[in-house]
Amino acid sequence: MKKCIKIVFSILIILTITVLPVYASNNINQTTQTESNIQDTKQETNAEKMLEMKMKEEKSLQDYKDLYGSDSYGLTAYLLDKIRVYSIPFGFAGIAIAALYEYVIGIRKLDVRDRGFKLMIAIISLLIICQILPLIFAIAVNGWRG
Repeated sequence: MKKCIKIVFSILIILTITVLPVYASNNINQTTQTESNIQDTKQETNAEKMLEMKMKEEKSLQDYKDLYGSDSYGLTAYLLDKIRVYSIPFGFAGIAIAALYEYVIGIRKLDVRDRGFKLMIAIISLLIICQILPLIFAIAVNGWRG
């Protein structure tokens, strides 16, 4: 019975993925022109969004350079800020994986439990370092440089 249910669900999933909608029209050329126009407008909006994102990041980088008064210090502060922002989701994902090793797989195997514990300690340490490093950099550069 379980095999039948698995087969039915797998067939439904395959059909859901592979079935494409079919639109009826009288003129094939009109449909292809409309689709090409839609694709062109999507590409233009995507290009505009990418350009806006690029301009925003360049302005942010220039703000850091102006704030720190140097290209190298500004670039370092900008990169540390990006590391600070992106380390949070990677840290949570790593903690979840380490918890899986420690609490789920580690129930039966003690060596895996120890590996999960060590991995969790390492990820938490890296997360804390990535969060505090921009603050230390800002204090050191602005405090000692004047």
